[in-house]
Amino acid sequence: MNASLAAARDPGPVMWRPLRAEDVPYVAALEREAHVAPWTPRNFLDALGAGYSMAVGVAAGAIVVYGVLLLTPGEAQLLNLTVAAGARRQGFGRALLRRFLADSKLRGAQQCFLEVRVSNTPAICLYAAESFAAIGRRVAYYPPSASGEREDALVMRRALVAF
Repeated sequence: MNASLAAARDPGPVMWRPLRAEDVPYVAALEREAHVAPWTPRNFLDALGAGYSMAVGVAAGAIVVYGVLLLTPGEAQLLNLTVAAGARRQGFGRALLRRFLADSKLRGAQQCFLEVRVSNTPAICLYAAESFAAIGRRVAYYPPSASGEREDALVMRRALVAF
């Protein structure tokens, strides 16, 4: 698999599968391209070792989307959902989010939480369209960017069952 293929403009149909240890170098490369404060390869390996729910979407021979979900009794927390730059706005992020939410509900989660940078308008719009609501703000939550500024996180929640 070649991480640079993830930049293809038309990645075609996606195949879903669990993220595997051998995917970590590719996912970490995409992570560095996509995030100011990226997860490290060790972060991904630790999440795998801890048994977190991790998935990738593969199209045209490359990983174009990946995510990490933490399931605990009664709730889920979306820790990472990233779409490769060249594959954005094609529904891959929404599809993986919906897969994670459906799996969370099947495993007994009653609600799902996430944090998102307040400047990440596309992600906030996606989450809002998928029935997440802002419930709080974590001031200076994210590590400093290249400019030295720390950014706030918007905390969002979605019910998975009726209360």
